[in-house]
Amino acid sequence: MVRAEIITIGDEILYGQILDTNTQWISLELDKIGIKTIRKSSVGDQKDEIVQILVEAQKRADIVFITGGLGPTKDDLTKKILADFFACPLALHPDALQDVTDFFAKRGRELSELNRDQALLPTKCTFIPNKQGTAPAMWFNELETVWVSMPGVPFEMKSIMETEVLPRIKEFFKLPVIVHQLRKVVGIGESYLSDLIQDWELQLPSHLKLAYLPSLGIVKLRLTGFGKDEDHLNADIEAEFEKVMPLIKSYVFGRERDELAAVVGQILMDQHSTLAVAESCTGGYLAHQFTQYAGSSAYFQGGVISYANDVKIKQLGVDELIIKNEGAVSESCVKAMAEGARKHLGTTFALATSGIAGPDGGTKDKPVGTIWIALAHPDGVIARKLTQGGTRMQNIHLSSLTAINLLRRYLLNDLAE
Repeated sequence: MVRAEIITIGDEILYGQILDTNTQWISLELDKIGIKTIRKSSVGDQKDEIVQILVEAQKRADIVFITGGLGPTKDDLTKKILADFFACPLALHPDALQDVTDFFAKRGRELSELNRDQALLPTKCTFIPNKQGTAPAMWFNELETVWVSMPGVPFEMKSIMETEVLPRIKEFFKLPVIVHQLRKVVGIGESYLSDLIQDWELQLPSHLKLAYLPSLGIVKLRLTGFGKDEDHLNADIEAEFEKVMPLIKSYVFGRERDELAAVVGQILMDQHSTLAVAESCTGGYLAHQFTQYAGSSAYFQGGVISYANDVKIKQLGVDELIIKNEGAVSESCVKAMAEGARKHLGTTFALATSGIAGPDGGTKDKPVGTIWIALAHPDGVIARKLTQGGTRMQNIHLSSLTAINLLRRYLLNDLAE
């Protein structure tokens, strides 16, 4: 296994003034070619701290990626620090000088002395051109480690990685084959899922590893295969997922890039069905889950954001006595909302939400996080009560997710009323 460390340099990252997207992108690209990222670090524009982290990285990694600190201003220290670290001077590199000269000439600008200094490189480095900017990248093979220093500007870094660095890495290192596959799961928590599939997990072959990747309302099961042949690894992973599928079939909604609402939308289209929504506590968020995808107009007709009780009564036909006697956060109300949306918008199905998202508004009988959802279908209405305890946005998101999953399971005939 080739081990990589990624270091980002710049006070602006530590201050939170810019978002560090470089480390995520680099580690994803490295993973594709079988390199394991073992550490990610950010350090400010301080020489002693940068040197310290270089010393530490050299002990851990086979290849170290450095982004940032290559600009022409005084706070850009990376080149000088690397020259000192590898005990070599800075010298004018003719190819780098030609590139930076051409860069400014194409833009009708003169090359300043400051920008000319961009072509000063440590003499022990291999020059790597930057077709998108003025700061070249550098490749070192020193101290039994490969070092790659690149600009911090994301589009420049990505261009250099794709066209220059990744091909060099593939030639320099003997790389293993690593394959990942995901199955996305909804409607069951991580710990319950782990208990459900523990026997299968314990019997996985040694070259396959399972990881649980939880997010709000969804868990990704990732199987990673290590070996020499990509096709064989993919076949092994598929076979293992097939073994466990009888246990988790009701919860699995998709694979790598599948999203729940898009998957449900495709099922609706396949079944020539349409959908409407009636939302109170989710305030349009449920509708957005569907309409964020191009082509959703083929099945999504519209909705009513019935935040006020008068809208529930006048637009959705909810009986005034239901609001008076049981309240808006009730099974009767949410069922009536779903029925009203389905009737007035003329759809096959309708989803409805009504609840107390918080942070205020809860009572002893109906605390914050009490949510009712409903699904109106051609043969009736199904309702579910949710008891959640998260933040307002968490409650809104989970309520929408659960409502969509209720529809998914109904469409697949996988729902016991």
